[in-house]
Amino acid sequence: MSGKRSAGLLLFRISEAGTEVLIGHMGGPFWAGRDAGAWSIPKGEYGPEEQAEAAARREFSEELGLPVPDGEPIALGESRQSGGKTVTVWAVEADLDIGRAVFGTFRMEWPRGSGVLREFPELDRVAWCTPRSAHERLVTGQRVFLDRLAAHVQDNRPPPPTSPPAP
Repeated sequence: MSGKRSAGLLLFRISEAGTEVLIGHMGGPFWAGRDAGAWSIPKGEYGPEEQAEAAARREFSEELGLPVPDGEPIALGESRQSGGKTVTVWAVEADLDIGRAVFGTFRMEWPRGSGVLREFPELDRVAWCTPRSAHERLVTGQRVFLDRLAAHVQDNRPPPPTSPPAP
């Protein structure tokens, strides 16, 4: 395997109001104060010793501090991001109480060049969004997974009831 690889889980739920997806706002000083293009599917990097789906489940739990909800994973495939990283995503139909999230953290030098290491949340908030809202918020390279999820949901929706013929 060459190049960096990342894997994630896109939770979705379907109600009478329609489909919603769970996305997270990226933490740290670079993303502070930004909304459009500053959200991500919960995901993270993994090495050659780990399977992509296992990494997606691990990263979800690390980033949100919650176990992955039960549900059958739906492969949404891979996408090569503009920076060269390959991202692989699975969708899981499940609900999640986002008020219980405890976000994982990372350390980085901030301000850059100061020699001071500070800790920041990997995600600083998560939200259930319509696919349309999520499309505006997600980083560009992850939007393809919303399209793939929409195709899956459409393909697996029961057909509308038929009306009896008019007399």
